[in-house]
Amino acid sequence: MTDPVGKLPSELDQLPDRDPEETAEWAASLDAVTKAAGPHRAAYLMRRSLQHAEGAGLALPKLLETDYVNTIPTAAEPAFDGDLEMESRITAWNRWNAAAMVTRGARYGVGGHIATFASAAWLYETGFNHFFRGKEGDGSGDQLYIQGHASPGIYARAFLDGRLTEQHLDNFRQESGGEGLPSYPHPRRLPWLWEFPTVSMGLGPLSAIYQARFNRYLANRNIKDTANSHVWAFLGDGEMDEPESTAALALASREQLDNLTFVINCNLQRLDGPVRANFRVVQELEAQFRGAGWNVVKTLWGNAWDELFQLDTQGALLRRLREVPDAQFQTYATRDVAYIREHFFGAEPALVELAKLLTDAKIAECFYTSRGGHEARKVYAAYKAAVEHKGAPTVILAQTVKGYTLGKGFESKNANHQMKKLSIDEFKGMRELLGLPIPDSAFEDGLVPYGHPGADSPEVRYLQERRAALGGPAPARRVHAVALPQPEERAFKALYKGSGKQEMATTMAFVRLVKDLMRDKETGKRWVPIVPDEARTFGMESLFPSAGIYSPLGQTYDPVDRDQLMYYKEAKDGQILNEGITEAGAMADFIAASTSYATHGEAMIPFYIFYSMFGWQRTGDQMWQLADQLGKGFIVGATAGRTTLTGEGLQHADGHSHLIAATNPASLNYDPAFAYEVAVIVKDGLRRMYGPEAENVFYYLTVYNEPKPQPAMPEGVEEGIVKGLYRFKEGTPAKADAPRLQLLASGTAIHWALEAQELLAADWGVTADVWSATSWGELRRDALEADEALLRGEQQVPYVTQALSGAPGPVLAVSDWMRQVPDQISQWVEQDWSSLGTDGFGLSDTRDAARRHFGVDAQSIVVASLAQLAKRGEVPASATKEARERYGL
Repeated sequence: MTDPVGKLPSELDQLPDRDPEETAEWAASLDAVTKAAGPHRAAYLMRRSLQHAEGAGLALPKLLETDYVNTIPTAAEPAFDGDLEMESRITAWNRWNAAAMVTRGARYGVGGHIATFASAAWLYETGFNHFFRGKEGDGSGDQLYIQGHASPGIYARAFLDGRLTEQHLDNFRQESGGEGLPSYPHPRRLPWLWEFPTVSMGLGPLSAIYQARFNRYLANRNIKDTANSHVWAFLGDGEMDEPESTAALALASREQLDNLTFVINCNLQRLDGPVRANFRVVQELEAQFRGAGWNVVKTLWGNAWDELFQLDTQGALLRRLREVPDAQFQTYATRDVAYIREHFFGAEPALVELAKLLTDAKIAECFYTSRGGHEARKVYAAYKAAVEHKGAPTVILAQTVKGYTLGKGFESKNANHQMKKLSIDEFKGMRELLGLPIPDSAFEDGLVPYGHPGADSPEVRYLQERRAALGGPAPARRVHAVALPQPEERAFKALYKGSGKQEMATTMAFVRLVKDLMRDKETGKRWVPIVPDEARTFGMESLFPSAGIYSPLGQTYDPVDRDQLMYYKEAKDGQILNEGITEAGAMADFIAASTSYATHGEAMIPFYIFYSMFGWQRTGDQMWQLADQLGKGFIVGATAGRTTLTGEGLQHADGHSHLIAATNPASLNYDPAFAYEVAVIVKDGLRRMYGPEAENVFYYLTVYNEPKPQPAMPEGVEEGIVKGLYRFKEGTPAKADAPRLQLLASGTAIHWALEAQELLAADWGVTADVWSATSWGELRRDALEADEALLRGEQQVPYVTQALSGAPGPVLAVSDWMRQVPDQISQWVEQDWSSLGTDGFGLSDTRDAARRHFGVDAQSIVVASLAQLAKRGEVPASATKEARERYGL
């Protein structure tokens, strides 16, 4: 709806105007300026007025976009705290060696990326020389999320620093010999250097936000003073298209994470071409971050542009910069000055006149090289502004040229991400540009040489002195003692004794166990419960009032359920991380907590509980990030299985997470059937992950929402539970020659197997032994290790083979998972093997109907058992048909 003159209604129309005459005067003044000085002058005055109002503290909506200029003008830059000439020489050596490393590696076809670090060199060097705190000073140091494709530059700096040798550089991307360097930041592959895996794009920025948040969590819970830790995330402008990159921006501003800085290298190019060919990515990112409440610092232009802006008295240059799309600006960087004069400055008369005042050399400098991200003083000013800003995280949008200093064959070319080497002539040109003392004779063998000024050179001494002042080398990972005392036995014993006649789901058993463990005097405070807004689904609301939900603001409101026993309690020192509806965010929480033993020297015990369908399937990439980062803790897939979660249907019915989890070598995967199994597995997990011989593994447990009476733990089954298989209930033969078979079941399927055991005995005279298969994955892992031992000439029998050795009859495995899950171990079972599972899409129905649909209920197990025995001639062939008819299958 509009008014008679076509003006759209505004929210201001709803507010009373106390002085319409004054309002009209302001509008008339704006009209007069527009008429007399033009719309650009009027717009300028409006922006300055809003800027002044913001500075005066008036409550006005902020502009989401500012002019395409530096946030910090040259005149306002702080004094540079360093020797710029010395740092330029250091940066030159690092540029050279990064390019040399990748080029030399190209001989073996191992590839590598050159252009990213070339554009971002000063973004890293300025941080290393002036800002990034190391781990040998006070506190934990800073956390650096290095852009994956820039890794050659980080290796080059470590080489200059003496932490790597030429042999290391020559083994870039050649790790199998044990002396190589991984392609990207991989802590598992190079654990003394890398802390955070980042090359799976989008995960770096998401994890950085939650790492900064976890730093505050540790401080607010009085576990570790993290006041001197700052999180730096180095990102590409193309990477910001990943949904994870911007998924948690609001969280960072909402919790005022001023201990966090994003540095986005805006070289305007992604892997195949421009990031925003027809638009301007810097302006888009500025609006996105400002809208999310971040402090935005734009570092776009180098000093060469100062003269142009001073000459732009009519604002024509600013207008032109706002309208030129990124792809066209990239073209300017590759064309001659005449082209720039015609196509950039020729856009309007005021720019034509401005260009007459500029030499060709000045235009070339501005459009070819002068970017804010290539000048140490500009970067220094931006970083200083970031670390000094309080109350919000900061993003620095630094404009650069992709492939900078690599020559015209690389700079701003669409294909430069895929270009893996420079020619000898191109290196010689780079040598002259960088002013490096590398003689022509060094190229005589046809290879580009590495360059080093000497271990006692002024450059190396300066580099090491700067790092010493900042707390030691960076990046660096330090492994601290993980060992935690074992919790008291009382919590585990409560589950060992069973539940009697009371029914309890294994989900509830796990939650009760952890609740008791959180009361442990020694380790209770180190538990970090993480849940994505489903705590009540998993019976965790009892933790709310006792442990509290973490919020840096505490609880600023009176909760609606305050008069109830289990009310919703937020607290500044709360222990629970209730993340809202974001599995990705919850997983990022888990990664930060699970690696705190290395990042902060404080071992934490996170458990992340979620709908099992939305774990490995939705955030599987983060599970690999977790493994790479050597995280420890318990991932718990609740409401597990394809038939247990009644009524939820296809996209909630998980029958395959164990199959996906089995692909991750660091994940120990268990599917416990009973509460006491949960207790044994958690106890052993605490030993393996946090004991004196701590392993770099994590646990995946699936638990169910199906209440059942929980039996007491039989004697002597602990080893079998941990290893993955033990006989739970031996069948009693009705007669000596009764047909016999072995039923292997995991998770909730054990109840179907036990019912089938009774039906087989009562209706068919068949004896079945029921085994609890707590971990198909661990049985397979053990068997694979036995196979590897055999290749070394060592005799080693797989545990599953030993456990089932001599067991009479065929083996039938059943679970609430796809048949491929138990089939993982079939080749190491000496008996005839068959399996039942829930292959196919899930469906909404009752549990009984769903299990009949998939053919895994007790009656279906009976029919499958008889079929296997009939094949062996141990029951009549007609028994299978008769059973199908009897049970209505």
